[in-house]
Amino acid sequence: MKKTKINKALAFAWIVAISATSIGSTFAAVQIGTGSVSGTGAFDASIMWDETYTAGAASGSVSDIRVLARVLPTLSMEISTGTIDLGTLVANVASTGSLFIEVGTNAKSWLSITARSGSGWLTKTDDNSVQINNLFTDGVDESYTYTSTPNAVNDSNSVWFTASWMLSTEINSNLIENTVYTTNKPEATNWVNDIEFVVWATTTAETPAGNYEDTITFTVTGNF
Repeated sequence: MKKTKINKALAFAWIVAISATSIGSTFAAVQIGTGSVSGTGAFDASIMWDETYTAGAASGSVSDIRVLARVLPTLSMEISTGTIDLGTLVANVASTGSLFIEVGTNAKSWLSITARSGSGWLTKTDDNSVQINNLFTDGVDESYTYTSTPNAVNDSNSVWFTASWMLSTEINSNLIENTVYTTNKPEATNWVNDIEFVVWATTTAETPAGNYEDTITFTVTGNF
C-alpha cells in the first residue's frame, strides 16, 4: 500500500514536469488580439502576450496613421490707379507718369508681373496710323518706354527673398509680355507698394498734334 502511494506521487510529479515544459515551449508568446484600422487590412498587427500576469506585459502597435492638411494658394495684385496721365508732351523733353503695384502670394517658387501694351505704342486717338514710338512707320522717330523700380523694403519674411525689375525698355509691340517684377519667395499683402511702374514718352518738333493713348494689361503669375 505504501509502495503504491509512492509510485502515484512520482507519476504525478512527472506529469506536472512534462506539462510545465510543454507549456513553456509552446506558449512563450500568445496573440491575444489585433491592432487594426477599420476596413483596411494593411494596417493589421498582432497584439502579443508574454504569458505573465504583469501590468503592461501585453503590447501591440499600429503604424503609419496619416495626418493630412491642405493650404490653398493665394495670389493678389492691387494697382494704385487706372490712369497714367503724362500730361502735355513738350518736344525733346521726357514726360513721365507712374503707378504702384502691391502683390501678395504664398507661391513658394516665384512670382512675376508682366505689362503688355495694347497697341504697342502711344496711338493718336483719331488716326491710329500715327504713333509715338521709336519706329519710323509714321515717318517720325520718338520714344515710348516702360521701366520699374522696386520698393527698398519688401514684405516677405524670408531671408532669401530677392526681387528683380525692368530696366528702361522701348515699347513698339503689342505682343510682348514685358516683365516688370519678379520674386523668388512668398510675400505678404501689407499694402506696402512692392513696385513702381513708370511710363516715359518723348516727342519731337514734328510729332503731329492731337491726343494719344495706350492701354496696358498687367498679368500676375505665381508658381506654387
